[in-house]
Amino acid sequence: MATQSSALSLLLHYPASGSRVHNPPTHRPPRPSHPSFSSRRHLPLISAVAAPARPQLTHSMPPEKVEVFKSLEGWAAQCVLPLLKPVEGCWQPQDFLPDPKLSADDFSDEVRELRRRTADLPDEYFVVLVGDMITEDALPTYQTMINTLDGVRDETGASSSPWAVWTRAWTAEENRHGDLLRTYLYLSGRVDMLMVERTVQYLIGAGMNPGTENNPYLGYVYTSFQERATFVSHGNTARLAKEGGDPVLARICGTIAADEKRHENAYAKIVEKLLEVAQWRHDGYRRHDAEEDHNASSPHVRRM
Repeated sequence: MATQSSALSLLLHYPASGSRVHNPPTHRPPRPSHPSFSSRRHLPLISAVAAPARPQLTHSMPPEKVEVFKSLEGWAAQCVLPLLKPVEGCWQPQDFLPDPKLSADDFSDEVRELRRRTADLPDEYFVVLVGDMITEDALPTYQTMINTLDGVRDETGASSSPWAVWTRAWTAEENRHGDLLRTYLYLSGRVDMLMVERTVQYLIGAGMNPGTENNPYLGYVYTSFQERATFVSHGNTARLAKEGGDPVLARICGTIAADEKRHENAYAKIVEKLLEVAQWRHDGYRRHDAEEDHNASSPHVRRM
């Protein structure tokens, strides 16, 4: 199967003239090498192969366990929802982008400065950044997946259940990530945005089956690992952008990584609580069984 890097290399922008969309001099000096970046300039293009379809197992959670999530609504309101940030306290994409309220000349100057900062970042970096951006832009798929989970789905689209409130607000926070990365990539002129946009449309239209079986136990474990993965990836692109000479892009990726870490903490807290409840229920069943065994074997228990 093709790797993400080889498939996404198709999205790098190579116009017919052979020059990129940014506007450096026609004859640029050789790009200085950096130990953090591979010296390989051209990535092999490999045909992608569709993954084989797997059986669709659904609703694997026993119905009685739905009550566990109902009983934890108060806990979720007290311990999970506070990990969200109020909208007025959140960063927004415009905080990092050229200001459209500027005059046309000043706005153009800011765009030119953005392109100057990104000009020396290698192609391999943009392959990864496009991958991160496309992952973030597929957000509708992730909210849809969470709303398939029994016991925690948003039944009305505006449910007051803490589980539903979390999912909507988490989605709203995550929505800023793709918006910011996509706009920055667009202004950089370093990638073929038409190909990127088509890829996102294909991805969302194809959907996703992570094998969570409508089971929130599986779903929340999956999201915990997914948030960890995005935290690591955005943290790495932040470090490489700083080393490559774009401190603004480094701050963008680092800010997104901080959001992902906070979200990972929330999902990990949910999983930890579910394991705690499962252990408590298991211990309770064992005590009950031990008491029944004791009573059955005691000579003082009258047998009917």
